[in-house]
Amino acid sequence: MTTKPPSDPRPSLAALSAPLVERLMADAPVLRLGVQKVGGASVVDAGISHPGGLEAGRRIAELCMGGLGRVAFGPVPWGTVPGPPSWPFGVTVHSAQPVLACLGSQYAGWSLSHGSGKGAFFALGSGPGRALARQEALFDELDYRDTADAAVFVMEATAVPPAELVAHIAATCGIAADRLTLVLTPTQSLAGTTQVVARVLEVALHKLHALGFPLDRVADGIGMAPLPPPGGGFLTAMGRTNDAILYGGTVHLHVTGPDDAAEDLARRLPSAASRDHGRPFAEIFAAAKGDFYAIDSMLFSPARVTVTALDSGRSFHGGTLAPDLVERSFRDVR
Repeated sequence: MTTKPPSDPRPSLAALSAPLVERLMADAPVLRLGVQKVGGASVVDAGISHPGGLEAGRRIAELCMGGLGRVAFGPVPWGTVPGPPSWPFGVTVHSAQPVLACLGSQYAGWSLSHGSGKGAFFALGSGPGRALARQEALFDELDYRDTADAAVFVMEATAVPPAELVAHIAATCGIAADRLTLVLTPTQSLAGTTQVVARVLEVALHKLHALGFPLDRVADGIGMAPLPPPGGGFLTAMGRTNDAILYGGTVHLHVTGPDDAAEDLARRLPSAASRDHGRPFAEIFAAAKGDFYAIDSMLFSPARVTVTALDSGRSFHGGTLAPDLVERSFRDVR
């Protein structure tokens, strides 16, 4: 693989993710994944016609972070919740380079569509291929450009993209179609649920960016969120995966700079700072008549955050877990 020149000291997302793609496809039978060719590209099915599973979702989440993140399953510390928790297991995600891993790769920032009407295809593209396509102004702000002869994207999709869209993606990335890999993870699948909840750190970084906190002050980050049961339909799955983060997610960020900036971030970052906080996401979405833009964008953040100011060693806390809302969401079916 041809990768980015060494003039940028930051690692190549394409180079780091390449072995993850190879192992994922090599282990497809074990992980219950399907692999097919569409327009010359490799398309990995992780929940449409092939069931996939939790381990597939965990590995896809690491791939989606461009090889700069580690994702693991483990117990969720619910703290003062009386009795044994109904949802004891969750996903922990960490990155030593959270800005590049989360905003430069994992964030679903490239809108991809083809056709119109009933047969139209639409999905948001995430993953390390975004740094090759550079279709978002965010990359100018990150001052990051990757160069490679292969690309991989992760899409929350329930259908296989048409060959015409495959050709468009490859051309935009400047690669041959047979060097493109698309990983499809429906939200309501096991793999889809896992890889969405593994975005708990990314959601925190995205809101931090929206709040205007300097990205170059973010040194490290770790997050955890409970793993919901997959939804039977898209609305249920979307609600549960969002609520896992909004009401059950915890993130710890390590930042440089003055204490007052770290304290202010801890106060403003949690989901409780939003006017729409307090109801399961499916209810909020229904009240907005299915219009995402009618929902307060400040809602999309973890329930609880800790911000450590590395210069002083002081830590600041904000938000609180809402296990009652998590319980309500994970049991509700729409």
